Amino acid sequence: MAQTSGIFNRSVLIAKSDTVNFDGSTYSANAATKAIPADTIFVGGAGIVVAVFEDGSSGAFTVPAGTFLPLRCIRVNSTTTTATLMNALYQI
Repeated sequence: MAQTSGIFNRSVLIAKSDTVNFDGSTYSANAATKAIPADTIFVGGAGIVVAVFEDGSSGAFTVPAGTFLPLRCIRVNSTTTTATLMNALYQI
């Protein structure tokens, strides 16, 4: 379950990409290893976030600045995403 409160002990600055996941892997439906999804995403600058989930599907979300998106996703696409200052947060 995605966490929107509590203590996160890992943060990864999100570099928007249409191919590279937060952990540096590249999405493939037949990959032997899976990217580790974030527990939530913090969005510092308002805009659209196109989040990519573990199965390769995606969703577009319009969010204000300072939003925690409770999404277990592996990547934020650069195409169409206008939000800024994003961090993938983990509870490990």
